[in-house]
Amino acid sequence: MKNYRLINNISGWTVFAVAAVTYLMTIEPTASLWDCGEFIASAFKLEVGHPPGNPVFMVMARFFTLFAGGDVSKVSAMVNSMSALVSAFTILFLFWIITHLARKILLRDENQYNTGRVVVVMCAGIVGALAYTFSDSFWFSA
Repeated sequence: MKNYRLINNISGWTVFAVAAVTYLMTIEPTASLWDCGEFIASAFKLEVGHPPGNPVFMVMARFFTLFAGGDVSKVSAMVNSMSALVSAFTILFLFWIITHLARKILLRDENQYNTGRVVVVMCAGIVGALAYTFSDSFWFSA
């Protein structure tokens, strides 16, 4: 089935959109509990947070702080928006991993590609990715 890749991409980006909208609608406008405040302040000044630090996060967060337009009251919202978008990309990649593994199990041959099996593979990816999207521990981190 030549449309499998198209269906997989559209379904994945749809799951990404659901996760991104959910996370962006529920972000903290300021710092929340644990290390968030330290990471926001460290990213804004492009400093090193507590050991072991996270240089990739700091550079990405510093880039997103530039979207605050010089208004320091919006810096934390920008860093939290970055975290929400990166978490939504995690959900997208989780969807693609699940569909890849399900395709390897259910669709071993080109002759086995039929509508029913493709729907089963897509539903497995959607259910798995959205279950993780709305899990309490991941949503809090997003």
